[in-house]
Amino acid sequence: MELPPQLPPQQPQQPQPMPPPQPMRLAQLLFSQGFGTRRECAALIAAGAVAHAGQVLEDPDEEFDPAGLVLRVQGRDWPVHERALLMLHKPAGTECSQRPGRYPSVLGLLPAPLRRRGVQPVGRLDADTTGLLLLTDDGALLHRLTSPKQHVPKVYEVTLRHPFDERQRGRLLAGVVLADDPVPVRAAAAEATGSHTLRLTLTAGRYHQVKRMLAAAGNRVEALHRSGFGALALPSDLAPGQWRWIEPTQVLGRTPAAASADGR
Repeated sequence: MELPPQLPPQQPQQPQPMPPPQPMRLAQLLFSQGFGTRRECAALIAAGAVAHAGQVLEDPDEEFDPAGLVLRVQGRDWPVHERALLMLHKPAGTECSQRPGRYPSVLGLLPAPLRRRGVQPVGRLDADTTGLLLLTDDGALLHRLTSPKQHVPKVYEVTLRHPFDERQRGRLLAGVVLADDPVPVRAAAAEATGSHTLRLTLTAGRYHQVKRMLAAAGNRVEALHRSGFGALALPSDLAPGQWRWIEPTQVLGRTPAAASADGR
């Protein structure tokens, strides 16, 4: 009996490259970046407030390739991004909310175009917590960075009221039980950096998690600062209240295509 010919092994599918961005009219570009309504964007161009490569732009219908494009709008350089991703050095006394209560919102530290296009914090930090905060208008990226299934690490510098000892460290690494969940919550890493300070790494986010974990371990948080998120560390030259554009790879540590291919 003749056996059927063997088929060659199936090769894994390679991720398809993203199609190049299509040219966009100048007025549409400004609108996509949050510079107002289409009429307001046309008015900016008519007023001579938009330039590129040192030349004032006058035609709202002139087309540009948005990839790597930097416009100068109202005297400020503006790199064009299809999706916004920012890092902000959050100062104390600010809230991660669009409708703040006692303290002003961190969104007030951003220019109006970013607020108009709907950027929002990636997770939240308490009003008295300082440090690295990400903001984006990319819903898929926001979900990916905040989903517990992704195990994205966040690093905190913690100042404590009482000395930090090995017993407390062991409890944090083994897992402590919080009031709202019988499942123990574990730290990914806990390293003493002084007698009353530690560096704590978590891969999930819950309400007041650091403070509640340290309380369950037998201590009390006096000050809290986030120094890292994913592969990104807060730069020493980014002062409180300042922000900066970043790319997803700076947080994810790998290209989006590679991440999609390996399922992580």
